[in-house]
Amino acid sequence: RVNEIRYQVNRVHSNGRPDIFRDDFCDEMKNIVYKVFDGENSDVIVAVNGDTICGFATVEYIVKEKSPYGLQREFYQICEFGVDENFRRMGVATKLINFCKQEAKNRGFDRLELDVWEFNEGAIKFYDSVGFKTYREYKEMNIKNKKIRMKIAPYGFYFVYQILFIAI
Repeated sequence: RVNEIRYQVNRVHSNGRPDIFRDDFCDEMKNIVYKVFDGENSDVIVAVNGDTICGFATVEYIVKEKSPYGLQREFYQICEFGVDENFRRMGVATKLINFCKQEAKNRGFDRLELDVWEFNEGAIKFYDSVGFKTYREYKEMNIKNKKIRMKIAPYGFYFVYQILFIAI
């Protein structure tokens, strides 16, 4: 049943960014949830209404070691999250998030993290409403079929990147 909901979420993504997401729900995709379930630092959480699974979250317990760029960070990562289309706007997602928050606290974490695609406006509004804040953004620039020219000095010197010369 979790994979049925994951397929619904996959359709949202493949419709929102068909240039990135596959529109099929292949066996490899279906099997990911079992690997998460069996993982030492991950879990699958389900929301149940009666005997029907109506929502889910896959989570990972992340410890990022100190690096030259940053301090050690530990957080509870929500990797996948979804509520069945027939159970939306019934409080299921809020209950799932509240459960994740409590579970993270029980495991000694002080923060939840997740990422959300910009086209998924409903999810963004929901995450904002339950207290998530944006602390990092990813940007993209489509450069297909465009020539990039970078002049870096008024003397006619040109930018060299990966041994690639672009004459202007």
